[in-house]
Amino acid sequence: MRLKSTIIFLIIISLVFLGSYTAINGADIGKIKIPNAREAVELGLDLAGGVYVVLEAQTDAQGAELQKIMEQSKAVISERVDGLGVSEPNIVIEGNNRIRIELAGVKDVQEAIDMIGKTAQLKFVDPDGKEILTGKNVKGSEPQYQKMDSSGEQPVVSLEFDKEGTKKFAEATKRLAPKTEPTEKIIYIVLDDQVISNPVVNAIIDDGRAVIQGDFTIEEAGRLATLIRAGSLPVEMKEIQSSVIGPKLGLEALDKSIKAAAIAIMIIFLFMLIMYKIPGLVADIALTIYIMLVLIGMKSLGAKLTLPGIAGLILSIGMAVDANVLIFERIKEELRVGKSIRASIDAGFKRALSSVLDSNITTLIAGLVLYGFGSGPIKGFGVTLILGIIASMITSVFITKHLLKLMVNMTGAKNTKLYGA
Repeated sequence: MRLKSTIIFLIIISLVFLGSYTAINGADIGKIKIPNAREAVELGLDLAGGVYVVLEAQTDAQGAELQKIMEQSKAVISERVDGLGVSEPNIVIEGNNRIRIELAGVKDVQEAIDMIGKTAQLKFVDPDGKEILTGKNVKGSEPQYQKMDSSGEQPVVSLEFDKEGTKKFAEATKRLAPKTEPTEKIIYIVLDDQVISNPVVNAIIDDGRAVIQGDFTIEEAGRLATLIRAGSLPVEMKEIQSSVIGPKLGLEALDKSIKAAAIAIMIIFLFMLIMYKIPGLVADIALTIYIMLVLIGMKSLGAKLTLPGIAGLILSIGMAVDANVLIFERIKEELRVGKSIRASIDAGFKRALSSVLDSNITTLIAGLVLYGFGSGPIKGFGVTLILGIIASMITSVFITKHLLKLMVNMTGAKNTKLYGA
Protein backbone atom coordinates (compact mmCIF):
# COMPACT_ATOMS: atom_id res chain seq x y z
CA MET A 1 0.00 0.00 0.00
CA ARG A 2 2.76 2.46 0.97
CA LEU A 3 4.88 1.65 -2.09
CA LYS A 4 1.92 1.93 -4.45
CA SER A 5 0.85 5.27 -2.94
CA THR A 6 4.41 6.57 -3.13
CA ILE A 7 4.71 5.67 -6.82
CA ILE A 8 1.36 7.29 -7.64
CA PHE A 9 2.28 10.41 -5.66
CA LEU A 10 5.67 10.70 -7.39
CA ILE A 11 4.03 10.32 -10.79
CA ILE A 12 1.58 13.13 -9.93
CA ILE A 13 4.40 15.35 -8.66
CA SER A 14 6.42 14.67 -11.82
CA LEU A 15 3.47 15.57 -14.03
CA VAL A 16 2.82 18.74 -12.03
CA PHE A 17 6.48 19.73 -12.26
CA LEU A 18 6.57 18.99 -16.00
CA GLY A 19 3.38 20.95 -16.56
CA SER A 20 4.66 23.89 -14.51
CA TYR A 21 7.98 23.93 -16.35
CA THR A 22 6.23 23.84 -19.72
CA ALA A 23 3.83 26.61 -18.67
CA ILE A 24 6.77 28.83 -17.68
CA ASN A 25 9.34 27.97 -20.36
CA GLY A 26 7.47 26.13 -23.11
CA ALA A 27 8.76 22.94 -24.70
CA ASP A 28 10.25 21.88 -28.02
CA ILE A 29 9.92 18.14 -28.63
CA GLY A 30 11.03 17.31 -32.15
CA LYS A 31 8.49 18.81 -34.53
CA ILE A 32 6.09 19.56 -31.69
CA LYS A 33 6.50 22.99 -30.14
CA ILE A 34 4.48 23.88 -27.05
CA PRO A 35 4.45 27.62 -26.26
CA ASN A 36 4.69 28.89 -22.72
CA ALA A 37 1.60 30.22 -20.96
CA ARG A 38 2.40 33.83 -21.80
CA GLU A 39 2.57 33.04 -25.52
CA ALA A 40 -0.36 30.59 -25.54
CA VAL A 41 -2.97 32.76 -23.84
CA GLU A 42 -4.27 35.64 -25.97
CA LEU A 43 -4.01 39.08 -24.42
CA GLY A 44 -6.83 41.56 -24.16
CA LEU A 45 -6.83 45.14 -25.31
CA ASP A 46 -5.32 46.56 -22.12
CA LEU A 47 -2.33 44.19 -22.35
CA ALA A 48 -1.73 43.65 -26.08
CA GLY A 49 -2.47 47.24 -27.05
CA GLY A 50 -4.89 48.28 -29.76
CA VAL A 51 -7.90 50.51 -30.06
CA TYR A 52 -11.40 50.78 -28.68
CA VAL A 53 -14.26 52.88 -29.99
CA VAL A 54 -17.70 53.57 -28.52
CA LEU A 55 -20.45 54.48 -31.01
CA GLU A 56 -23.88 55.86 -30.17
CA ALA A 57 -26.95 55.43 -32.38
CA GLN A 58 -28.55 58.69 -33.45
CA THR A 59 -32.20 57.64 -33.33
CA ASP A 60 -35.39 58.22 -31.35
CA ALA A 61 -36.46 54.57 -31.65
CA GLN A 62 -37.33 52.73 -28.46
CA GLY A 63 -37.97 49.20 -27.25
CA ALA A 64 -37.99 46.34 -29.75
CA GLU A 65 -37.37 48.69 -32.69
CA LEU A 66 -34.22 50.10 -31.08
CA GLN A 67 -33.02 46.61 -30.18
CA LYS A 68 -33.41 45.50 -33.81
CA ILE A 69 -31.51 48.58 -35.02
CA MET A 70 -28.65 47.91 -32.60
CA GLU A 71 -28.39 44.25 -33.58
CA GLN A 72 -28.27 45.21 -37.26
CA SER A 73 -25.65 47.87 -36.58
CA LYS A 74 -23.55 45.41 -34.60
CA ALA A 75 -23.69 42.92 -37.48
CA VAL A 76 -22.58 45.58 -39.98
CA ILE A 77 -19.72 46.74 -37.77
CA SER A 78 -18.65 43.13 -37.23
CA GLU A 79 -18.50 42.76 -41.01
CA ARG A 80 -16.25 45.83 -41.22
CA VAL A 81 -13.97 44.60 -38.48
CA ASP A 82 -13.67 41.17 -40.13
CA GLY A 83 -12.26 43.00 -43.14
CA LEU A 84 -9.38 44.18 -40.97
CA GLY A 85 -8.35 40.59 -40.23
CA VAL A 86 -8.47 41.18 -36.46
CA SER A 87 -8.43 37.99 -34.41
CA GLU A 88 -11.42 37.66 -32.10
CA PRO A 89 -12.53 41.30 -31.81
CA ASN A 90 -14.82 42.23 -28.94
CA ILE A 91 -17.97 43.95 -30.22
CA VAL A 92 -20.80 44.38 -27.72
CA ILE A 93 -23.92 46.47 -27.28
CA GLU A 94 -23.64 48.71 -24.21
CA GLY A 95 -26.85 49.92 -22.63
CA ASN A 96 -29.62 50.55 -25.14
CA ASN A 97 -28.02 52.60 -27.90
CA ARG A 98 -24.24 52.20 -27.80
CA ILE A 99 -21.78 49.76 -29.34
CA ARG A 100 -18.29 49.19 -27.97
CA ILE A 101 -15.62 47.85 -30.31
CA GLU A 102 -12.32 46.54 -28.91
CA LEU A 103 -9.57 45.49 -31.30
CA ALA A 104 -6.58 44.02 -29.49
CA GLY A 105 -3.21 43.80 -31.20
CA VAL A 106 -4.20 45.64 -34.41
CA LYS A 107 -1.18 46.49 -36.54
CA ASP A 108 -2.59 49.58 -38.22
CA VAL A 109 -4.49 51.44 -35.52
CA GLN A 110 -5.32 54.45 -37.70
CA GLU A 111 -6.79 52.24 -40.41
CA ALA A 112 -8.97 50.55 -37.79
CA ILE A 113 -10.25 53.87 -36.45
CA ASP A 114 -10.88 55.16 -39.98
CA MET A 115 -12.83 52.09 -41.00
CA ILE A 116 -14.89 51.80 -37.81
CA GLY A 117 -15.56 55.52 -37.81
CA LYS A 118 -17.23 55.43 -41.22
CA THR A 119 -20.76 55.18 -39.93
CA ALA A 120 -22.89 57.04 -42.47
CA GLN A 121 -24.86 55.14 -45.08
CA LEU A 122 -23.14 54.16 -48.27
CA LYS A 123 -24.36 55.93 -51.42
CA PHE A 124 -23.86 55.51 -55.14
CA VAL A 125 -24.01 58.97 -56.73
CA ASP A 126 -23.98 60.10 -60.39
CA PRO A 127 -21.86 63.05 -61.72
CA ASP A 128 -24.75 65.46 -61.04
CA GLY A 129 -24.81 64.50 -57.34
CA LYS A 130 -28.02 62.53 -57.67
CA GLU A 131 -28.31 59.46 -55.46
CA ILE A 132 -28.63 56.27 -57.50
CA LEU A 133 -28.89 53.71 -54.69
CA THR A 134 -27.62 53.09 -51.14
CA GLY A 135 -25.66 50.43 -49.34
CA LYS A 136 -28.84 48.58 -48.38
CA ASN A 137 -29.20 47.64 -52.07
CA VAL A 138 -25.81 45.91 -52.08
CA LYS A 139 -26.17 42.14 -51.54
CA GLY A 140 -22.51 41.31 -51.88
CA SER A 141 -19.09 42.81 -52.48
CA GLU A 142 -15.99 40.63 -52.82
CA PRO A 143 -12.38 41.02 -54.03
CA GLN A 144 -11.39 38.68 -56.82
CA TYR A 145 -9.08 38.31 -59.78
CA GLN A 146 -10.33 39.00 -63.31
CA LYS A 147 -8.54 38.03 -66.51
CA MET A 148 -7.56 41.01 -68.65
CA ASP A 149 -6.64 40.82 -72.34
CA SER A 150 -3.30 42.63 -72.09
CA SER A 151 -2.02 42.26 -68.52
CA GLY A 152 -3.24 38.89 -67.33
CA GLU A 153 -5.26 38.68 -64.11
CA GLN A 154 -5.83 41.82 -62.06
CA PRO A 155 -7.61 42.41 -58.74
CA VAL A 156 -11.15 43.77 -59.05
CA VAL A 157 -14.15 44.24 -56.77
CA SER A 158 -17.32 42.39 -57.72
CA LEU A 159 -20.71 43.85 -56.77
CA GLU A 160 -24.10 42.23 -56.52
CA PHE A 161 -27.32 44.21 -56.03
CA ASP A 162 -30.76 43.28 -54.77
CA LYS A 163 -33.86 43.50 -56.98
CA GLU A 164 -34.43 47.20 -56.30
CA GLY A 165 -30.73 48.00 -56.67
CA THR A 166 -30.54 46.05 -59.94
CA LYS A 167 -33.33 48.16 -61.42
CA LYS A 168 -31.87 51.47 -60.24
CA PHE A 169 -28.33 50.58 -61.35
CA ALA A 170 -29.57 49.50 -64.78
CA GLU A 171 -31.37 52.82 -65.23
CA ALA A 172 -28.24 54.76 -64.19
CA THR A 173 -25.84 52.83 -66.43
CA LYS A 174 -28.26 53.11 -69.36
CA ARG A 175 -28.18 56.87 -68.91
CA LEU A 176 -24.41 57.23 -68.35
CA ALA A 177 -22.87 54.61 -70.67
CA PRO A 178 -23.58 56.48 -73.98
CA LYS A 179 -21.82 59.66 -72.80
CA THR A 180 -18.47 60.47 -74.38
CA GLU A 181 -16.60 62.33 -71.62
CA PRO A 182 -15.18 59.97 -68.94
CA THR A 183 -15.99 62.47 -66.17
CA GLU A 184 -19.66 62.31 -67.19
CA LYS A 185 -19.73 58.51 -66.91
CA ILE A 186 -18.53 58.18 -63.30
CA ILE A 187 -20.57 56.64 -60.50
CA TYR A 188 -19.16 57.89 -57.21
CA ILE A 189 -19.27 55.51 -54.25
CA VAL A 190 -19.49 57.75 -51.19
CA LEU A 191 -19.10 56.84 -47.51
CA ASP A 192 -19.11 59.43 -44.72
CA ASP A 193 -19.20 62.18 -47.39
CA GLN A 194 -15.93 60.86 -48.77
CA VAL A 195 -15.48 59.23 -52.16
CA ILE A 196 -14.02 55.76 -51.65
CA SER A 197 -14.20 54.78 -55.32
CA ASN A 198 -15.12 56.43 -58.63
CA PRO A 199 -15.53 53.76 -61.32
CA VAL A 200 -16.39 54.73 -64.91
CA VAL A 201 -19.42 53.15 -66.56
CA ASN A 202 -18.36 51.39 -69.77
CA ALA A 203 -21.53 49.42 -70.47
CA ILE A 204 -25.18 49.06 -69.53
CA ILE A 205 -25.46 46.70 -66.56
CA ASP A 206 -28.91 45.23 -66.09
CA ASP A 207 -28.22 41.84 -64.47
CA GLY A 208 -27.47 43.16 -60.97
CA ARG A 209 -23.76 42.33 -61.16
CA ALA A 210 -20.95 44.81 -61.68
CA VAL A 211 -17.17 44.90 -61.44
CA ILE A 212 -14.97 47.77 -60.23
CA GLN A 213 -11.64 47.79 -62.02
CA GLY A 214 -8.68 49.86 -60.95
CA ASP A 215 -4.99 49.99 -60.29
CA PHE A 216 -5.02 48.37 -56.85
CA THR A 217 -3.64 45.32 -55.08
CA ILE A 218 -5.78 42.44 -53.85
CA GLU A 219 -5.48 43.84 -50.29
CA GLU A 220 -6.75 47.24 -51.45
CA ALA A 221 -9.56 45.54 -53.36
CA GLY A 222 -10.46 43.59 -50.21
CA ARG A 223 -10.58 46.76 -48.12
CA LEU A 224 -12.79 48.52 -50.66
CA ALA A 225 -15.07 45.47 -50.85
CA THR A 226 -15.39 45.44 -47.07
CA LEU A 227 -16.30 49.14 -46.96
CA ILE A 228 -18.94 48.67 -49.64
CA ARG A 229 -20.34 45.45 -48.16
CA ALA A 230 -20.48 46.83 -44.63
CA GLY A 231 -21.29 50.41 -45.45
CA SER A 232 -25.01 50.23 -44.84
CA LEU A 233 -26.07 51.00 -41.27
CA PRO A 234 -29.74 51.29 -40.33
CA VAL A 235 -29.04 54.59 -38.53
CA GLU A 236 -26.19 57.05 -38.20
CA MET A 237 -23.69 56.10 -35.48
CA LYS A 238 -21.76 58.86 -33.74
CA GLU A 239 -18.31 58.24 -32.26
CA ILE A 240 -18.45 59.42 -28.64
CA GLN A 241 -15.28 57.83 -27.30
CA SER A 242 -12.12 56.28 -28.70
CA SER A 243 -8.67 55.50 -27.40
CA VAL A 244 -5.44 53.96 -28.61
CA ILE A 245 -3.49 51.84 -26.13
CA GLY A 246 0.17 51.26 -26.88
CA PRO A 247 1.44 47.67 -26.62
CA LYS A 248 4.47 48.78 -24.60
CA LEU A 249 2.29 50.12 -21.79
CA GLY A 250 0.20 46.95 -21.83
CA LEU A 251 3.24 44.67 -21.68
CA GLU A 252 4.68 46.65 -18.77
CA ALA A 253 1.36 46.23 -16.94
CA LEU A 254 1.41 42.49 -17.73
CA ASP A 255 4.94 42.07 -16.35
CA LYS A 256 4.00 43.87 -13.14
CA SER A 257 0.80 41.86 -12.80
CA ILE A 258 2.62 38.55 -13.30
CA LYS A 259 5.20 39.59 -10.72
CA ALA A 260 2.49 40.59 -8.22
CA ALA A 261 0.61 37.33 -8.83
CA ALA A 262 3.79 35.28 -8.37
CA ILE A 263 4.55 37.02 -5.05
CA ALA A 264 0.97 36.49 -3.84
CA ILE A 265 1.03 32.81 -4.80
CA MET A 266 4.39 32.21 -3.07
CA ILE A 267 3.13 33.84 0.14
CA ILE A 268 -0.01 31.68 -0.01
CA PHE A 269 2.09 28.55 -0.54
CA LEU A 270 4.31 29.41 2.41
CA PHE A 271 1.37 30.23 4.67
CA MET A 272 -0.40 26.95 3.91
CA LEU A 273 2.79 24.95 4.47
CA ILE A 274 3.50 26.57 7.86
CA MET A 275 -0.08 26.43 9.15
CA TYR A 276 -1.16 22.97 7.99
CA LYS A 277 2.04 20.97 7.44
CA ILE A 278 1.23 17.98 5.17
CA PRO A 279 -2.27 19.21 4.22
CA GLY A 280 -0.65 22.56 3.39
CA LEU A 281 1.85 20.86 1.09
CA VAL A 282 -1.03 19.01 -0.57
CA ALA A 283 -2.92 22.30 -0.96
CA ASP A 284 0.12 23.87 -2.64
CA ILE A 285 0.29 21.02 -5.14
CA ALA A 286 -3.46 21.27 -5.77
CA LEU A 287 -3.18 25.04 -6.29
CA THR A 288 -0.47 24.51 -8.88
CA ILE A 289 -2.77 22.08 -10.69
CA TYR A 290 -5.56 24.64 -10.32
CA ILE A 291 -3.53 27.36 -12.07
CA MET A 292 -2.69 25.01 -14.95
CA LEU A 293 -6.37 24.03 -15.31
CA VAL A 294 -7.38 27.69 -15.54
CA LEU A 295 -4.74 28.41 -18.19
CA ILE A 296 -5.77 25.33 -20.19
CA GLY A 297 -9.41 26.43 -19.91
CA MET A 298 -8.62 29.94 -21.15
CA LYS A 299 -6.64 28.58 -24.09
CA SER A 300 -9.38 26.08 -24.99
CA LEU A 301 -12.13 28.71 -24.86
CA GLY A 302 -10.05 31.32 -26.66
CA ALA A 303 -10.59 33.71 -23.74
CA LYS A 304 -8.39 36.80 -23.67
CA LEU A 305 -6.40 37.69 -20.59
CA THR A 306 -6.96 41.22 -19.31
CA LEU A 307 -5.73 43.09 -16.25
CA PRO A 308 -9.11 42.65 -14.49
CA GLY A 309 -8.92 39.02 -15.62
CA ILE A 310 -5.63 38.61 -13.75
CA ALA A 311 -7.34 40.13 -10.70
CA GLY A 312 -10.17 37.62 -11.12
CA LEU A 313 -7.63 34.80 -11.34
CA ILE A 314 -5.89 35.88 -8.14
CA LEU A 315 -9.28 36.26 -6.41
CA SER A 316 -10.29 32.74 -7.42
CA ILE A 317 -6.93 31.45 -6.10
CA GLY A 318 -7.84 33.06 -2.78
CA MET A 319 -11.21 31.29 -2.89
CA ALA A 320 -9.51 27.97 -3.65
CA VAL A 321 -7.26 28.49 -0.62
CA ASP A 322 -10.29 29.49 1.46
CA ALA A 323 -11.95 26.18 0.58
CA ASN A 324 -8.83 24.28 1.61
CA VAL A 325 -8.58 26.23 4.88
CA LEU A 326 -12.21 25.41 5.66
CA ILE A 327 -11.68 21.72 4.97
CA PHE A 328 -8.40 21.53 6.91
CA GLU A 329 -9.91 23.25 9.96
CA ARG A 330 -12.71 20.69 9.96
CA ILE A 331 -10.10 17.92 9.77
CA LYS A 332 -8.23 19.42 12.75
CA GLU A 333 -11.47 19.55 14.74
CA GLU A 334 -12.08 15.87 14.05
CA LEU A 335 -8.50 15.00 15.08
CA ARG A 336 -8.86 16.89 18.35
CA VAL A 337 -11.86 14.80 19.39
CA GLY A 338 -9.78 11.67 19.01
CA LYS A 339 -10.66 10.34 15.56
CA SER A 340 -8.07 8.68 13.37
CA ILE A 341 -6.41 10.63 10.58
CA ARG A 342 -8.25 8.72 7.84
CA ALA A 343 -11.60 9.13 9.57
CA SER A 344 -10.88 12.80 10.23
CA ILE A 345 -10.11 13.43 6.54
CA ASP A 346 -13.38 11.80 5.44
CA ALA A 347 -15.41 13.61 8.10
CA GLY A 348 -13.67 16.94 7.48
CA PHE A 349 -14.41 16.89 3.76
CA LYS A 350 -17.99 15.80 4.39
CA ARG A 351 -18.65 18.55 6.97
CA ALA A 352 -17.03 21.30 4.88
CA LEU A 353 -18.57 20.31 1.56
CA SER A 354 -21.85 22.19 1.94
CA SER A 355 -20.09 25.41 3.00
CA VAL A 356 -17.59 25.15 0.14
CA LEU A 357 -20.36 24.55 -2.38
CA ASP A 358 -22.45 27.46 -1.08
CA SER A 359 -19.61 29.98 -1.25
CA ASN A 360 -18.41 28.85 -4.67
CA ILE A 361 -21.88 28.68 -6.23
CA THR A 362 -22.78 32.21 -5.09
CA THR A 363 -19.49 33.52 -6.53
CA LEU A 364 -20.08 31.53 -9.71
CA ILE A 365 -23.47 33.22 -10.09
CA ALA A 366 -21.79 36.61 -9.70
CA GLY A 367 -19.23 35.66 -12.37
CA LEU A 368 -21.98 34.57 -14.78
CA VAL A 369 -23.80 37.87 -14.26
CA LEU A 370 -20.60 39.84 -14.91
CA TYR A 371 -19.93 37.84 -18.06
CA GLY A 372 -23.50 38.06 -19.32
CA PHE A 373 -24.12 41.75 -18.72
CA GLY A 374 -20.62 43.22 -18.59
CA SER A 375 -18.42 44.32 -21.45
CA GLY A 376 -14.72 44.70 -22.14
CA PRO A 377 -12.61 44.32 -18.98
CA ILE A 378 -15.68 43.42 -16.88
CA LYS A 379 -16.38 40.45 -19.13
CA GLY A 380 -12.72 39.41 -18.92
CA PHE A 381 -12.92 39.50 -15.14
CA GLY A 382 -16.06 37.36 -15.28
CA VAL A 383 -14.45 34.76 -17.56
CA THR A 384 -11.41 34.15 -15.37
CA LEU A 385 -13.56 34.18 -12.23
CA ILE A 386 -15.88 31.50 -13.67
CA LEU A 387 -12.98 29.34 -14.84
CA GLY A 388 -11.27 29.84 -11.49
CA ILE A 389 -14.31 28.79 -9.47
CA ILE A 390 -14.82 25.62 -11.54
CA ALA A 391 -11.13 24.70 -11.29
CA SER A 392 -11.22 25.53 -7.57
CA MET A 393 -14.06 23.09 -6.98
CA ILE A 394 -12.21 20.34 -8.85
CA THR A 395 -8.91 20.83 -7.01
CA SER A 396 -10.13 21.63 -3.48
CA VAL A 397 -12.77 18.91 -3.26
CA PHE A 398 -11.47 16.03 -5.38
CA ILE A 399 -7.74 16.38 -6.02
CA THR A 400 -6.85 17.58 -2.52
CA LYS A 401 -8.75 14.69 -0.91
CA HIS A 402 -7.07 12.10 -3.15
CA LEU A 403 -3.60 13.55 -2.53
CA LEU A 404 -4.21 13.66 1.24
CA LYS A 405 -5.10 9.99 1.31
CA LEU A 406 -1.97 9.18 -0.66
CA MET A 407 0.09 11.13 1.90
CA VAL A 408 -1.57 9.24 4.77
CA ASN A 409 -0.61 5.94 3.16
CA MET A 410 2.97 7.16 2.63
CA THR A 411 3.61 8.74 6.05
CA GLY A 412 1.49 6.49 8.22
CA ALA A 413 -1.68 7.42 10.07
CA LYS A 414 -0.34 8.09 13.57
CA ASN A 415 1.42 11.47 13.88
CA THR A 416 -1.43 14.01 14.01
CA LYS A 417 1.04 16.92 14.36
CA LEU A 418 1.98 16.43 10.71
CA TYR A 419 -1.63 17.28 9.89
CA GLY A 420 -1.77 20.53 11.83
CA ALA A 421 -3.44 19.21 14.98
